[in-house]
Amino acid sequence: MEDIYILGIESSCDDTSAAVLKNGIILSNVTASQEVHKAYGGVVPELASRAHQQNVVPVVDQALARAGITKEQLSAVAFTRGPGLMGSLLVGVSFAKGFARSLGIPLIDVNHLQGHVMAHFIKESEDDNHMPPFPFICLLVSGGNSQIVKVNAYNDMEVLGQTIDDAAGEAIDKCSKVMGLGYPGGPIIDKLARQGNPLAYKFAEPNVPGFDYSFSGLKTSFLYNMRKWVEEEPNFIENHKEDIAASLEHAIVDILMKKLRLAVKQTGIKHVAVAGGVSANNGLRNAFRDHAERYGWTIYIPKFSYTTDNAAMIASVGTFKYIDKDFTQIDVPAFSKVTFK
Repeated sequence: MEDIYILGIESSCDDTSAAVLKNGIILSNVTASQEVHKAYGGVVPELASRAHQQNVVPVVDQALARAGITKEQLSAVAFTRGPGLMGSLLVGVSFAKGFARSLGIPLIDVNHLQGHVMAHFIKESEDDNHMPPFPFICLLVSGGNSQIVKVNAYNDMEVLGQTIDDAAGEAIDKCSKVMGLGYPGGPIIDKLARQGNPLAYKFAEPNVPGFDYSFSGLKTSFLYNMRKWVEEEPNFIENHKEDIAASLEHAIVDILMKKLRLAVKQTGIKHVAVAGGVSANNGLRNAFRDHAERYGWTIYIPKFSYTTDNAAMIASVGTFKYIDKDFTQIDVPAFSKVTFK
């Protein structure tokens, strides 16, 4: 069988990434992150798209060089079509279309959320078989999404529940901002939480039916409590930041795991994966390990390099689609709305 070389391109938010997979095995995964947004406490769409324009050619060039192949060896170009920031997506989509057309090879569009789930199928060697079997349950948690997905096949994913307002990552970032800790909040809160008492403070937990999530109430409760405690003790946040971070993380992980337990119980599927940026969180990873022991789950936790937005996950879906000859027309538009295809 002829070798399949897939170039993946990811540009949905503020990371420009390119990766090369050979028959599903990773050869390179290059990401250029944008420091410019830290000063603004969040991603500025206009600045993000400009940075993508500067980064996309060098990143692709680097990915091919690290993979040790020429562009003429590529079988297809896979790209993130959405969801994401429209300006950012358009840079990756336009580049992928032009690049594939110039090489005369197929174009493959990939749903960003599907990519996060399929990060579990990136192989690091020929005999790498750490992948979850179908069907499995995946908790997809990132800055923009919190979903419980039943994964029947790479192209058959059923959303059992999702956030009705803020995503878990979004809530962490906003609470970090309230504490004056900077952006992105996830890694800062995670680091502080490791040194704090998770039971020091209590925040409101939502009561949402079914498998859906809500984090806006928790965020509001956090804000009001901080205001009250700072009034009573002006240096409250500085003096107790480890305990606050640990308590916030504990509340969010508790909300996530309650619904996940319910989904596992109702479906009877005990192969459970986690994906997305928040899956790098230490508290969430520990909760997964704890549930594996307590409830007999077989768990799948991605490497840190595959938790954030990266092109290897896009190339992974691209490999499956290439085998199925599921190619994309040159005129497909990008889409910004959160959806599974």
